[in-house]
Amino acid sequence: MRFSLFLLFAAIFCHAKSELEQILDDELVNLIRSEKYLVVLFSTKHCRECDNYENQLTAIREDVVEVLNAWVVKLIDSSMTRLYTPNKEPAVVFFRHGIPLLYDGPIDDQIILDTFSNNKEPAVKELTDETFEHLTQAASGATTGDWFVQFYTTDCVECQRMQAKWEAVGAHLKSRMNIARVNRATTGAMTARRFDVFEVPTFILFKKGKMYKYHNQDFEIKSLVAFAQDWFKNMKPENVPVPKSPFDDLIAATVTFMKDNPYLWQVGFGSLLLGLVISTVLKFLKKSEKVEEKPSKSQKKSKKTSKKE
Repeated sequence: MRFSLFLLFAAIFCHAKSELEQILDDELVNLIRSEKYLVVLFSTKHCRECDNYENQLTAIREDVVEVLNAWVVKLIDSSMTRLYTPNKEPAVVFFRHGIPLLYDGPIDDQIILDTFSNNKEPAVKELTDETFEHLTQAASGATTGDWFVQFYTTDCVECQRMQAKWEAVGAHLKSRMNIARVNRATTGAMTARRFDVFEVPTFILFKKGKMYKYHNQDFEIKSLVAFAQDWFKNMKPENVPVPKSPFDDLIAATVTFMKDNPYLWQVGFGSLLLGLVISTVLKFLKKSEKVEEKPSKSQKKSKKTSKKE
């Protein structure tokens, strides 16, 4: 409570000075956790473009407070800037329920305000192995529309920086297609193996029963948006594979594990794991053969009938 009152009085004081309230990294963390909406300018000293952004944000501060009930603050030379963009300051980030959206438009107060007002809720959906096919209908290309999907992991630095950018991509494309992401390492591991995703971040566009992989290493917002809108037409469409059977997924999981842990071959564990997989495969094949060889009830009945005759 005291912290909120302190920020409130500080905001009033800064308003009188016609500049944004400056906070520190730990204060930003508290605001991200506690506030529904938060607008942050990541700035640095002696930066003319930073000053231009601050002037525009100061001009719309009252509107942002009225329309969004949001804090508008700035940080100078913050170590947290790289969490949202690898580029240098300035960077304007709009937090919704703690989820960041990186603003990538012109330095214009009205466009900034419109962008924030139109994106009060996160655009990116989180898909899992259980929900992916049901929601996307990727293999059938049915009624849920097109999907642009990012595969990521939580220990990937580039993926962490992509969250704010990916939300910006969603803001640009939300009226045209669905934007989503899948955790390759945990809840979306089977889905990642289905599409042979071994590296992150990986981007795949699912459109009308076909898929288009983004092979460019340019992860800027404009490049990703351009790919989803038109540039995908320059790529050869691929058929969407159906979900793997448990047996095929076991093989794929083994391959993925060995690719992620190549050093295990050096200590002999890889050979042991490969031996276990081969043993499991042989057992699976033998079990399948026994099931095929086992006579059905109708066959047994026909044999009994023929004996009686």
